[in-house]
Amino acid sequence: MAGFQSLPGFREFYPEDFSRRQQIFRTWRQAAQAYGFQEYDAPVLEPLELYTTKSGDEIEGQLFSFTDKGGRDVALRPEMTPTVCRMVGAKAGALKRPIKWFSIAEFYRYERAQKGRLRAFNQFNADIFGEAGPEAEIELIALLIQCLAGFGLTKDDFYVRLSDRDLWFFYLEALGFNDAQARGILGAIDRYEKMGDDAFKGYAETHGELDADRKAKVLAFLKIKSLGELEAALAPYQSDKLAARLADWRKVLDGVGAMGLADFITVDLGVVRGLAYYTGFVFEAFDRKGDLRALAGGGRYNDLIKKLGYADLPAVGFAIGDVTTGLLIEQRGLAPKHATAPDVFVVLGGEAERKAAFADIRALRAAGWRVEYPFKDAAFGKQFKAAAESGAKLALIYGGDELAKGVVKIRDMSDRSEREVPRAEVVDAVRTALAGR
Repeated sequence: MAGFQSLPGFREFYPEDFSRRQQIFRTWRQAAQAYGFQEYDAPVLEPLELYTTKSGDEIEGQLFSFTDKGGRDVALRPEMTPTVCRMVGAKAGALKRPIKWFSIAEFYRYERAQKGRLRAFNQFNADIFGEAGPEAEIELIALLIQCLAGFGLTKDDFYVRLSDRDLWFFYLEALGFNDAQARGILGAIDRYEKMGDDAFKGYAETHGELDADRKAKVLAFLKIKSLGELEAALAPYQSDKLAARLADWRKVLDGVGAMGLADFITVDLGVVRGLAYYTGFVFEAFDRKGDLRALAGGGRYNDLIKKLGYADLPAVGFAIGDVTTGLLIEQRGLAPKHATAPDVFVVLGGEAERKAAFADIRALRAAGWRVEYPFKDAAFGKQFKAAAESGAKLALIYGGDELAKGVVKIRDMSDRSEREVPRAEVVDAVRTALAGR
């Protein structure tokens, strides 16, 4: 009998894999805390309406949703944004602005499992609430870059593509598109990189065939790759509103540049993000080699908290997934090593020495060190081999001679040097030995 297997798209983490994932989380958490973000957590099960209100009823096909025993329509969370908006909206009046929060959590989407996308996955989410200006985008883009650079990745490994839905709507309105048509065009732009001209078929079915002149202008706009090109393309449509928006663009690019991160970011109007709730700047991080799907993505979503029934509050955020991050750092040879080596391996002479060592073992563990010892009696040579294979930094030797003298022998496993210390001083001696490593 083959036994049971995990469900498609769900992962199980044996200790070595779990250790690597925890180190990914640790890198993200250190970055967020360095930037002054506070960590929160939230329910894994939410009312289905929380997601349909944000995205429409069509999202239900992508959810693990069901009716619970209380007759409520619920869903496992597919993302964090609606939840954090609800949490912030409920207590916005008592929260000091700007509100800078982050989380690391698991999410669930009922979709076909493929490379870089699973049905159960973890994401790092970071959001800033209460700051309407581009200063929030500068902070978040810098944090996003640090979340990847913290693994040793450089500008040669990934980059951030910056775009702007506000400018797209302004430009499309100037070309004569109404709001519904403009949203249809943005839907086509979101698919254009993968589908080419076929991306416009959906628009044609709903709004009629797109005339060649306006289509050429749309395609020219999405191919813009610099602020200079963007300003030139918008020069015929001058207004105070447009001037203010371009000033925001300069502030973001200048701010990121002043942080020394200019080489990580590029203007790219081909990024519009598929979710309709985005209201301004949008950005995505990509693998330079192009082997992987988007590493991270986010943007401004000023209207969502109000849409969920709370007071209006500007917001911007991003999410980065553990699946594509893990694939990227593994490809680049930067995957964290399995970090479970003990600090100390205790070598025991026999049953009497074992009993004598137990109090010291407990004291060392209580002091915070990882200490291992053999469960069964074995020859010293076999125990030293086990100590070396474990990766322990120190070996503590409790033999009959040591026990008779009231001492413990400490061996440095890197150079095999040894010294004796009184048993009463074992904890201090280990602390000193490990502090020098």
